[in-house]
Amino acid sequence: MIVMSDIIRLSHGSGGIEMKEILEKLIFSRVDATLKKVSGGIGIDWLDDGALIPLHDGRYLVISVDSYTVTPLFFPGGNIGTLAASGTINDVLMMGGRPIALLDSIVVEEGFPVKDLQIIIDSFIDVIRSEGVALIGGDFKVMPKGQVDKIIITTTGIGIANKPIIDRPRVGDKIIVSEYVGDHGATIMMLQLHLEKYVDELSKGVLKSDVKPLSKLMIPIIEKYGDYIHAARDPTRGGLAGVLNEWATSSNIVIVIDEESIPIKEPVARYCEMVGIDPLYLASEGVAVLSVDPQVADEVVNYMKSLGYTNARIIGEVRVSEKYRNYVIVKTAIEGFRILEPPHGEIVPRIC
Repeated sequence: MIVMSDIIRLSHGSGGIEMKEILEKLIFSRVDATLKKVSGGIGIDWLDDGALIPLHDGRYLVISVDSYTVTPLFFPGGNIGTLAASGTINDVLMMGGRPIALLDSIVVEEGFPVKDLQIIIDSFIDVIRSEGVALIGGDFKVMPKGQVDKIIITTTGIGIANKPIIDRPRVGDKIIVSEYVGDHGATIMMLQLHLEKYVDELSKGVLKSDVKPLSKLMIPIIEKYGDYIHAARDPTRGGLAGVLNEWATSSNIVIVIDEESIPIKEPVARYCEMVGIDPLYLASEGVAVLSVDPQVADEVVNYMKSLGYTNARIIGEVRVSEKYRNYVIVKTAIEGFRILEPPHGEIVPRIC
């Protein structure tokens, strides 16, 4: 058990144990059960990428909100504008929703270059234009120099779900990832460590953020296999380890994954080894993790590949075990096993 700090630390925003504990203490425990959701929906009673509000026609309104504070603001593969639009669209998708609209709130520091702001906003608009998602409102504020660090973008995503995905993995499910994991986190990590001049892959574009909206993957998958998808997430803060541990603890299951089956780019693995970080804790911004009925798991992987996600694969399964309930177990390359702990501390700050 982590001892509650008397001050806010970076780890409280990491998506790991410390963040869950402070949110439980300050917010969740103080909100009455009847006010944690709209009747018939999902809210902070069941932590997910967003919330569900039932509509009169049997569908659900999907709403998600997120703030983006990445540093550096510009990175190989995108910028904070690309990240804000893509991230919120993906959060709506992971709850089974078809994104239809966004709102944004932009807070900028006095003295911020207008040309940089223009690039960021252009990138944001390029994403929503390509996705056919409307920008229906927002807010813009300027803070005195030194009272905010450059720029913060908050986005609210709105979507409609015919049948929502509520994160409840079932025993026997196969765990599927759609793409290489850890690219975004590794890229930001190398830039924050000021190692970019030593990393040829960054300059050559081999190592870059994977940030992108996942509509062209998730909408077809949901339409075809929605009844068989029991959980879906994009592994942002906390990475793949964070997603799997949340599923294991919330559903009282054990998840076993095969280390050799997890798609990780060679540069990501190499630089993580160099700095002593497990890539399974690094954020991805263009990857879907699904818990799928075993009857259709191979079909889902093949369908993902037909949609252009050629690195999609099954990496593990959901099991039942009294001894290891609520744990994520990794089968290692040397046929051993290790426990994949929940994210703890701040591995890479200001990552998204």
